[in-house]
Amino acid sequence: MARAAEKCPQRDNFEDCVRLFDAFGAPTIVQEESGLRYFFNEFWTAGQRQGHALHEVSYRACFKPQLPEFFIDRLTSEGESVYDPFMGRGTTPLQAALQARRPMGNDISPVSLLLTRPRLNPPTLDTIADRLAGVDWSRGASERDDLLAFYHPETLRQICALRRHLLRHAPPNAAVDPALDWIRMIALNRLTGHSPGFFSVYSLPPNQAVSVEAQRKINEKRRQIPPMRDVAGLIVKKSRALLSQGTPPSHPAPLLSTAPAWRTPLVADSSVDLIVTSPPFLDVVDYAQDNWLRNWFAGVDAKTVEISAHRSVEAWMQMVRDCFCAFARIVRPGGHVAFEVGEVRRGAVLLERQVWEAVEGLPFERLFVLVNRQEFTKTSNCWGVDNNRKGTNSNRIVVFRRR
Repeated sequence: MARAAEKCPQRDNFEDCVRLFDAFGAPTIVQEESGLRYFFNEFWTAGQRQGHALHEVSYRACFKPQLPEFFIDRLTSEGESVYDPFMGRGTTPLQAALQARRPMGNDISPVSLLLTRPRLNPPTLDTIADRLAGVDWSRGASERDDLLAFYHPETLRQICALRRHLLRHAPPNAAVDPALDWIRMIALNRLTGHSPGFFSVYSLPPNQAVSVEAQRKINEKRRQIPPMRDVAGLIVKKSRALLSQGTPPSHPAPLLSTAPAWRTPLVADSSVDLIVTSPPFLDVVDYAQDNWLRNWFAGVDAKTVEISAHRSVEAWMQMVRDCFCAFARIVRPGGHVAFEVGEVRRGAVLLERQVWEAVEGLPFERLFVLVNRQEFTKTSNCWGVDNNRKGTNSNRIVVFRRR
């Protein structure tokens, strides 16, 4: 987190605040290129696990909580509304709640809602343990023998028993017991991973579920057999870790929805003070494939989730413009949008330039592109994401102010 002295005295001075930022010892570099102003610096730390413990939920292609924290701290006050129309694991809404703002979020994937909602108002550990004790762990047999590539037979039986209990007593789209909602969220994040803290045998990192066939190949290569896991015990352990730093302070009631980002019927006109978001990039991540196992556990029919894949720059730009047409309705005059994009196709496409062009003629003042210089994480390198290679090379945030 930046020093308090770096906070803007008022929002109209946000550009000066960014220009003069030196919280980590280096001055901001300002450059002009192709009609865009760029501000380069280390605006937030690249260190791992320096956000609140509640953020430690895995989801592929998510940004660090320090990114929304930077903008929330400087562009909003307590009680104001912060929205992410592509919320993913819910980083922006959760950070808004942690800073006593109103958390607002949306995503086309129902799994996103299930990952976000429980952490905004978490239950107590005692309540979690009580609800786990109410599960009939002996009920029935496993439902999918192909999943034995990931799980010990007894572990799979427990997973299936928990899945049936949740589908019966906590349907995903209904108002549910917060503790059961939390338990489902934890289970969705413990399904597969690469340590004994997950339900599965060693697999790829938990932000991507490999196929059954791919897991069989991993097992063969590593000569491994899925070990027995205590599902309830692992849920309690992960719950204790997430709650180790406490829960969010009192904040306005959240508003969460499941819809395309360019259709926001639940969000009132001029009700949003700040949007911090990152849309899907060009042909970088296959969200449906990554979440197939989570969809199964949650009872989500992936065929009903119309996740867009924009293979051309032109199609992606149209999606961005559609989103900003919606943002023009919901962001109040004087409010801001921080739109995070990245370099794709080995740096041949700089998406901030497409965003800049796509917003032409809409009621937004195009301010600048903030570039956060950082070192890459282990997870990024695991996927072959590095400088001058595929994937996202840096945080590049296009900043707008609503006229």
